[in-house]
Amino acid sequence: MKKSFDKGFVAPHPVFIIATYDENGEPNAMNAAWAGQAGPNQITISLSPHNTTDNIKRNMEFTVGYATVDTVAACDYVGMVSKNKVPNKLEVCGLTTTKSERVNAPIINELPVSIECKVVKIEEEFGENRVVAEIVGAVADESVLTEGKVDFGKVPLITFDTVSLCYREVGDSVGGAWGAGKKFLG
Repeated sequence: MKKSFDKGFVAPHPVFIIATYDENGEPNAMNAAWAGQAGPNQITISLSPHNTTDNIKRNMEFTVGYATVDTVAACDYVGMVSKNKVPNKLEVCGLTTTKSERVNAPIINELPVSIECKVVKIEEEFGENRVVAEIVGAVADESVLTEGKVDFGKVPLITFDTVSLCYREVGDSVGGAWGAGKKFLG
């Protein structure tokens, strides 16, 4: 038997760390769970007003780092604390950055995989900013590569559980895409 709820939900969500430079060229980062891939080469992110949102509007470029089990505390912290109140928030939680080679935005060194993005459009609605960006590149630690490709089996990704309000670790592969369902083909 199934139980009916008055409110729906989408779960789990990726935990993305959006990194930008401010007007002085200083790095900033925030945790964003309302995001996802929008086609083969685009990402969409829903952002309320933040320093990071202002930086994206100013620079039209940013990076997205994938949060991991071993960075959960730092990744949660950058979503809790504003750079307005804690100007050195990245330093406080132990995150360091390197400038991206493809976009005017920082790469967070402690996150093993990051994508580099250029804004296509920003739509403001319902008090939110929906950012659509082209993914123009990616960087990954060699430790998470297998045969020259990112192997997410080596990246201890976390997701945001919107129902329990917690982070969960992504598990093992359970089947091959465009392969597991072949048993139903004639």
